[in-house]
Amino acid sequence: MSELGDRVLPLIRTRSDLSRYRAASAHGVQMHEAVDVLERAAETADPAEVLSVTEKAIASALRIVMRADDSAGIIGDACRRLVDLHPVVATTASVSSERLVEWMIRFQFAQECDFFTLDPVAYASALGELGMRRYRARLDEIRAGLGAEPSPGDRWQSSHAGEWFTLTWNAQRLAVHDRDAEAVIRTHLRDGGVPAWYHETAEALEEIGDHTRALEYVQQAVEHPMGGHQAIRAAEYWCELLARHAPERLPAARLEVFRRWPSSSTAARLRAVAGEEWAALEGAVMERLSASPRDAVLFVLLTLEDVRRAWDLAEQLLLDDADAWERLAGAYERIDPLAVLPVLARLVDTDLETPDAQHYRSAARRLARMRRLAAGTERAREVDDVIRAVRHEHRRRPRLQLELDCAGLPRSD
Repeated sequence: MSELGDRVLPLIRTRSDLSRYRAASAHGVQMHEAVDVLERAAETADPAEVLSVTEKAIASALRIVMRADDSAGIIGDACRRLVDLHPVVATTASVSSERLVEWMIRFQFAQECDFFTLDPVAYASALGELGMRRYRARLDEIRAGLGAEPSPGDRWQSSHAGEWFTLTWNAQRLAVHDRDAEAVIRTHLRDGGVPAWYHETAEALEEIGDHTRALEYVQQAVEHPMGGHQAIRAAEYWCELLARHAPERLPAARLEVFRRWPSSSTAARLRAVAGEEWAALEGAVMERLSASPRDAVLFVLLTLEDVRRAWDLAEQLLLDDADAWERLAGAYERIDPLAVLPVLARLVDTDLETPDAQHYRSAARRLARMRRLAAGTERAREVDDVIRAVRHEHRRRPRLQLELDCAGLPRSD
């Protein structure tokens, strides 16, 4: 190996058992160190050497990720960094387009690991016009060898599902490379069956600078009859596009998004852009949010920053969300420490419904917090009585008793 290879490849390769999460994560961190070395070398070292080592590193990394417990995604992220680096070093190395095309084809169609995609747009400079023609021709050869193309709905049942996915991805990215809006729409939209396909079409149209049609297609994603989380994601992208290209339309869009999906988050984003119109909108927004006490309380607490109003609203709407009460109690204890004691006591009861160390520790911390808040007041004895009652009621839970001891809480005897 070259000097660069001696520094990089031992950090990528390993014979260790990576089927355990911690071992895989530790090796993933080491792989990122290798990529750091390669990225620095790409700026100063011999491009041909950097390309050679990068390709060897990619081959080894893909074998590693196939046998590792990469639940944390650390190894996968290192692989993606290597794959993203490849077109950069291929460009500076002035590799022949014929060799590069064959490497790209092998990567996508001739290896077991199919977790990662190549973006032909990123390779355009390295391939040049001749290389792009060769690349398209090789894709056409593969397509012709697969027979009739299945419909989008039947593709996953095909014995060549992976190949069809890769060919579709390449068709989409090549349409972007050609800056061909009609091809972008045809390849990304498919049959328009789900909001995500309109969303993807809009993103590709924005990438080629067709902002007008990007806005049209993402709005169709928002209004798609299927709705659901895909439409919600599209709604955020719609607002991002408007903020960049038509900011005068953003307040109306934020209002529409809130009306479709009322929540503390959509209300907060509407509040951020409403300006002077907020005074006229606030009543209707709060009325709509009141159907969800958690959203109503968190909006008033976190966005309007009105702690007293949030507290009153929580009681009025009979808030029963533990997380929201926890946040509210943390803010309200600075106003009236004793008022939050019943809230914390209820949260302790909720913690003790789940018999594990984490919830026991949480209960002990809440009880200790109650004791601090009540110290020196007429409620101090009452809080100690609550703690003793908890100890007595759960006396057969040794781990809970240990957590209460660690928190310095009084015993029941």
